[in-house]
Amino acid sequence: MNKVLAQFEYEVYESFNELSAADKQLVTVARNATANAYAPYSNFNVAAAALLTNGQIVEGTNQENASFPVGICAERVVLAAVASQFPGTVIDTMAISYNNHHGTSSKPISPCGMCRQALTEFENRQHQPIRVILTGMQGSIYIIKEVKQLLPLHFSSSDLKEG
Repeated sequence: MNKVLAQFEYEVYESFNELSAADKQLVTVARNATANAYAPYSNFNVAAAALLTNGQIVEGTNQENASFPVGICAERVVLAAVASQFPGTVIDTMAISYNNHHGTSSKPISPCGMCRQALTEFENRQHQPIRVILTGMQGSIYIIKEVKQLLPLHFSSSDLKEG
């Protein structure tokens, strides 16, 4: 038997003011976009904003549905928008924020498992890391260098080829 340790490193910023100007802009877009979420059931508004290598910023929000499996997370809304509107363009950084109307929004949240898989697939597809900024409406902020660190044993196209 062998044991393998999977770990990763991320940056923690205690304040929005510690961020670079570009990161502040992206976080502000994501935080503001939470107002556009459709979350009448959970009242947990999530938004993602992606900075593309062409300088464009694409944003998306969670969209709930009374039939819960029909909803879609903000991260996957952004991925679909980028793939559809800017085919072949690389996502450099994605900021993810939320506004919890039933509690505080003062600590970073991480994408759900389905979004981690979708983000990792997109990162593999573009052959370049996607830097991720995780934040709430205030409080500390986490920056992760590449999405695949959030899902170290991800399923990929190579798994479909192996027997």
